[in-house]
Amino acid sequence: MRTPQSAFLIPFQVSMRGSSTQLLMLALVCLFSAFGAVGQKTKSQLEEEKKENLRKIAEAERILSETADEKKVTLGQLQALNQQINARENLIRSIGSEIRILDNEITDLRIVVNSLQNDLILLKEEYAAQIYSSYKANRGNSRLMFLFSAKNFNQLVQRLKYLEQYSEARKLQAEQIEEVTKELNDQRSKVEAKRAEQQTLLNQQVRESRKLARSKQKQSELVAQLTKKERQLRKEVEERKEANRRLNTLIAKIIEDEAKKSTTVSTAEAASAAELTRLFESKKNNLEWPVSGFIASKFGNQPHPVLKRITVVNHGVGIQTEKDSKVKAVFDGVVSEIWVLQGKNNVVVLRHGDYMTVYAKLKTVNVKKGQMIRSNDIIGEVYTDRDGVSELEFQLYKGASKLNPENWLAMK
Repeated sequence: MRTPQSAFLIPFQVSMRGSSTQLLMLALVCLFSAFGAVGQKTKSQLEEEKKENLRKIAEAERILSETADEKKVTLGQLQALNQQINARENLIRSIGSEIRILDNEITDLRIVVNSLQNDLILLKEEYAAQIYSSYKANRGNSRLMFLFSAKNFNQLVQRLKYLEQYSEARKLQAEQIEEVTKELNDQRSKVEAKRAEQQTLLNQQVRESRKLARSKQKQSELVAQLTKKERQLRKEVEERKEANRRLNTLIAKIIEDEAKKSTTVSTAEAASAAELTRLFESKKNNLEWPVSGFIASKFGNQPHPVLKRITVVNHGVGIQTEKDSKVKAVFDGVVSEIWVLQGKNNVVVLRHGDYMTVYAKLKTVNVKKGQMIRSNDIIGEVYTDRDGVSELEFQLYKGASKLNPENWLAMK
């Protein structure tokens, strides 16, 4: 038979069960979420990627519009369109990653919501059990009668403690019900907000996918039109080879002359050159870009973008940019040479200790041979050809070794 004391103690003992269940479920959700996030990019990183890809898309669109204004089908148009397609594909991938992150977050939130719903049911059942147990144990008897029916003083004190415990238990249970109800409503609101955010991203992904499809269709049309100009393209390849040969001959002469000079320099000059070399090397992967734009022609042996089985040899990179863009020095140095070459226009060579940078296809030159240059100093303006293409040729050497500038320029 249940005593009056047990009627107050049992509800108090079970009142903490719902809270423990809730905390356990929340801990498990956090644990699973942490494991799922390992190796994934964060939402803030993906947002930055999206911004950068949108910037690249806009930049490529501006460059593309300049070449399109010439009413000609050119490789420059194709290169700008390819850049735009790559940036848009990266953008769509970033959006997809964000959508997957939101999927995981929504799943986690739903687990929390289900846990809170179960806890709320349990808390309400326990609260009802408290009321019923109290009524059943004290039916027909008031609390005063319960106290005054004590056989001695010690029993009276004990019954007072039981009543206090019972009162606290009911108060705690009511507070827990209120807190869990509030938390449940908050979590439901978060789920709705995440779903709305996800829908916005899905809409954006659909829009970008449609734009991508249109760009790829245009890309196919451009390639088809350029293929019809095979004879002209082959002629341009040969002209480019000859221009490269002339430039390489001059650069080889510079390297030979510098090697001879190195045997006669003073100790102070040698120390200064060594320090400049060290500083230049410390900027690997973080050199300033000589001009805004994108890499249209990569370093080394590259397949021709249109002609099959034709390889184009690039001793540097071609950075396609906007008309009249200013060309800047990538690092401190001295102007070693300035030339005017057929197929390369104006060429400026800067020396940075053991390193050398070459800037070709300049319309104008703002520096003189022997002039000391600081990083970001303007050395000239990019040349725009008859097809409306503005592309800087940028090369990098250490001694006689050609280096891939993409491995040195800052990531964009």
